[in-house]
Amino acid sequence: MKPTVLILVSSDPASSSRPAEAVRIAAGVGTWKKADVRLYLHGPAIAALGEWVDHLKDDDNFTRYLPIATDGGRPILVEAGHPAIAEIGESSLPFEEISPAQLADRVRRSTYTLRF
Repeated sequence: MKPTVLILVSSDPASSSRPAEAVRIAAGVGTWKKADVRLYLHGPAIAALGEWVDHLKDDDNFTRYLPIATDGGRPILVEAGHPAIAEIGESSLPFEEISPAQLADRVRRSTYTLRF
């Protein structure tokens, strides 16, 4: 069975390059097919799913690597009910809202958890 990697991103992509780097890592590790990689966006990091990301730090990482992170039909996980979801406009990428309890379950079942 392949190990599972859950990448939790809560940094603000408008002021930090950490979310863009997390997305790049998720896409890169996921393409190896040696691990099942899931990306979870929390709080201000949800802005990375927006239709327009050119105001975010290292915005090309979002446009280039987020689609790769959803390869295989796995949606990006986001914090359920966060107001940023309404602000992203029309996202071209599949995402799934999950509750804190669902996130806790995914963290518990993950082989590795990385936080950005």
